This record gives sequence, C-alpha cells and structure tokens, in this order.
Amino acid sequence: MAIEQLSPEADQIVVLINPKAGWRSREKRRNAFLSLLKQSEFHVTVSSDLSEACDLANRAFEKGTLRTIVGIGGDGTAAELVNRTVPGVPFTLLPAGTANLVSRHFRLPKSPAKAVAMIRQGRVCRFDAGNANGRLFLAVASCGFDAEAVCRVHERRQQRNGRYAGYFSYVGPVLRLIASYPYPEIRVTFGETSEAGPQEAVGRWAFVFNIPQYAWGLPLTPQAIGTDGLLDLCTLAKGGLFHGLRYVAFAQFAQHVRLSDCTLAAAQRFRITSEHDLAYQLDGDPGGRLPLEIEIVPDRVRLILPEKSPAAETKE
Repeated sequence: MAIEQLSPEADQIVVLINPKAGWRSREKRRNAFLSLLKQSEFHVTVSSDLSEACDLANRAFEKGTLRTIVGIGGDGTAAELVNRTVPGVPFTLLPAGTANLVSRHFRLPKSPAKAVAMIRQGRVCRFDAGNANGRLFLAVASCGFDAEAVCRVHERRQQRNGRYAGYFSYVGPVLRLIASYPYPEIRVTFGETSEAGPQEAVGRWAFVFNIPQYAWGLPLTPQAIGTDGLLDLCTLAKGGLFHGLRYVAFAQFAQHVRLSDCTLAAAQRFRITSEHDLAYQLDGDPGGRLPLEIEIVPDRVRLILPEKSPAAETKE
C-alpha cells in the first residue's frame, strides 16, 4: 500500500489528552510534546474532552485544513478516536497507555521531538480496522479468560475514578479470577460460505487480531500485518492455569503455532458464540457480551507514521 503525503496547507492539529492514560511520570513527556508543537508552524488546539476533540478534527478535515488529531494515550484512546472521527481523518499517537500495541507495531516514537518531526514530515498509511458488533477496533478482539480479566480491571478502575495503574492493576483481579474462572467452550465460525459451509474452531480462548502481538508483546498471530484485508484468528483449545501458562511460554517464542490444540486462520468475517454468558474485550476495554460478529473494514484508518515503520518500509 502506497504511503500518502499530507498537504503543506494542512496545518491544524488537534491534541487529545487522556488524563486516565499513563503514569504521572509521563506528564513531563506530554508537556514537552505540547510545548514543541506550540512552537512549531502548526495551529494547535488541545482538549481533554473526547467529543470536543473529535468534533474539532472532523470540522477541520471537512475544510481541508486538518493535519492530524493526536491522541496522548494508548490503544483505547486510538480506538475512541477512530470510532468518533469520519473516515479519512489522519491520526497518530504519543504512546502513554498500558500495552500500546498500535504504537509498538508501527514504531510510533515516544520522544516528543521525534513525534513532532514525524507529524511535520506527514507520511500517512492506510491500514485496516475490525468491526465488532458495530464498533471499530484496531488491535484485537477476544473473549475468554483475558476478556473477563479486562472487565474486572475496568470495574476496579471505575471505583478509583478511572485512574491508570498499568499492568499491576491486573494482578489482583487475575489472581482472584484464576481461582474461579470455568473456561467455558467458545465456538468461532469463519470464512466465506461455500457448499461445505463455513469453517469452525472450538476453544477455551479466542482472539481475533488485526496486528500480530498482544499484551507485552506475545506474537499470537505472527502472520497478521494490518494491511492485507484480513483478520487473524487464534484459538486455544484447553482451559485452566496449567494450559494458560503453557500457551504463554510457547507463544513468547512463537512456538504455539506448532501445538495441536492451537488453531490459526485468516478470514474477513468471524462469528463467536458460546452457550455461556461470556464477555468480550476490544483493544483492552470491555466490549460487551457474546454473540460477537466481526468483519474487516479495509483501509479504514489513516495513520501518520515514521519513516522506519514496517508499513512505510514494505508498502511503498
């Protein structure tokens, strides 16, 4: 996919600050980024109100003056921006979340100076999004143990006024969940309908990825690239703590693909169901309850990215 170049006339930048994303120590980096932007040739508007920021970006884009909307946050922030802006709006991130899967995959810089230089350069690529029951996601949709953990961590954060607490916020909920989670069966149907019907995978864990890595960098679907018009499935057949640790150990070195109880597949559409009332998560935030219908939305996202991003290297 070709790299686009933003027009020099596009000089409006909207910055969304997510006050709930990232450690307090990252405020220094955020402030340095804002200071450099305001010293640049661009016209900069800063907001901590998601609706306001996206409305400003949409209006500037319609006028042809928007350079980008920048989210200072993580994958949840990125997903909110894409869901609330019209197709075609260019966006980028100053990473300040927990996993930062999108930022890591596209090598978006943490350095304020490098981030401003990237925006000034204005290199844009289009990449796919997933549509899960009507909501877009950029990195991953999943259900099973991890989705239930995400829901419990979210509830805990809400009790703490939504403040970010990093991976440590998962420790308590995960330990409690280990003792009680039943690992119910999950069914995934996928592929185009044919005379033989769609394919099916059954497991206790189910993940649908747009990009290859999860959590701290587990390459659960190493073949996923985010620009091929496909989503990538990983299901793991066995539940329980022992098997969970086994899958993590194998996946850390991308060796889970050799396991007979691991199913990998790529398709444009997926349907995930269970006989049990199960939660699903999207990009690290609670998404809802099964059933879940997922489909690819090709080229939905326009992302400003650095020259040494994988997309820039392979798609020009």
